Amino acid sequence: MDLFEYSREQSRRSEPLAARMRPRCLDEVAGQTHIIGKGKLLRRMIEADQLSSIIFYGPPGTGKTTLAHVIANQTSAYFERINAVTAGVSDIRRIIEEAKQRINMYEQRTVLFIDEIHRFNRSQQDALLPHVEDGTVILIGATTENPSYEVNAALLSRSRLFTLKPLSEEELGLVLDRALADSERGLGAYRVELEPEAKAHLIRCAGGDSRTALNALELAVVTTPPDESGIRRITLEVAEESIQRKVIRYDKSGDQHYDTISAFVKSMRGSDADAALYYLAKMLQAGEDPRFIARRIFIHAAEDVGMADPRALLIASAAAHAVDFIGLPEAQIPLAQAVIYIATAPKSNSAVRGINEANTLVKQEHRGDVPPHLRDAHGAGAKAQGRGKGYRYPHDYPRGYVAQQYLPDEHRDKRLYHPSPHGYEHKLQTFLRWMKGEDHGRPE
Repeated sequence: MDLFEYSREQSRRSEPLAARMRPRCLDEVAGQTHIIGKGKLLRRMIEADQLSSIIFYGPPGTGKTTLAHVIANQTSAYFERINAVTAGVSDIRRIIEEAKQRINMYEQRTVLFIDEIHRFNRSQQDALLPHVEDGTVILIGATTENPSYEVNAALLSRSRLFTLKPLSEEELGLVLDRALADSERGLGAYRVELEPEAKAHLIRCAGGDSRTALNALELAVVTTPPDESGIRRITLEVAEESIQRKVIRYDKSGDQHYDTISAFVKSMRGSDADAALYYLAKMLQAGEDPRFIARRIFIHAAEDVGMADPRALLIASAAAHAVDFIGLPEAQIPLAQAVIYIATAPKSNSAVRGINEANTLVKQEHRGDVPPHLRDAHGAGAKAQGRGKGYRYPHDYPRGYVAQQYLPDEHRDKRLYHPSPHGYEHKLQTFLRWMKGEDHGRPE
């Protein structure tokens, strides 16, 4: 090894583990099979060296920069990389001018990778647009922010958008295993014993971010002295220190999972906002699927608040949408808002009781025929059959109401909806009485 090679090797060794273990080809990339799996569009584009402009959108540590490096390794185009935080319009002009020279002199295309492209302002993006449009450069942009809001519509329309997903626990486990086994770029030169609990904690706390997982693993290994047998034993305590998060005792498939979600739901039902927020935080920090939590909030907005405050269902729906739209950690705020709203709202289970009684009625009925005056009267010969005869149109009557039979004969006097005296339902009962003429005072 000459001096230059030695210097380059030392420089590479000083890089963080996540940078050293960056995949060099598609087959080394963990996860993202929905865009780089066999036969998928992005894989076909890279393997055929037929790139068009691309925007990679996804959370940190999911492989946006990695995929750009893979493209750089596998394309015949010249690869140029800039970061939108430090680059300006002058850098873009220089790159464009050099790209034109390569095309004219060598017929070589230029791939321009812009990390954090959302940091470019509108004028910077506008300066880039005509050169992307005429093919002077092939753009690869990486962003953690929604491109629909942060990237010019014109630039976005000329690019293919690929959304990257957080790595699964299995995929993160594979990333850690590779780093421990790789003697050239990883930690294989050390004799490391990573305890299963410690590995699980690193994976769980990484939250789908491979960079976080790898850098925490490296810190754990290099700061742990070997024992008498020369083995560096990475325990749960070491993992906690390395990733700076204490383990939360929570088994997502065992009693702790069911006990915690049960306590969460019962705290909302019991109007204890403090306890409900505690269990929400516990589940989120333990790595519980936020969509699972959002579904439980959604259900209990209808089941426990129901008609006492119908707005609870809208707020729960908005929180569930936020989980998919903005993701964690920000989505914990609308989730918390929904939890507080449900916990502090008046309660009614009239919707649950009503649909349960209706289900029982339908299962036990003999015929359940629709009364003739409610049947569809639009078909040929319908009126001759008496269909719709005698139906009274409520809007033709004072207060938009007229008494008539709606249930089948065998259920004629059944009551399925029993409103509670709480919240909105109290006002609803007053309105219903007024509508039917039972109360002469107009409701507020």
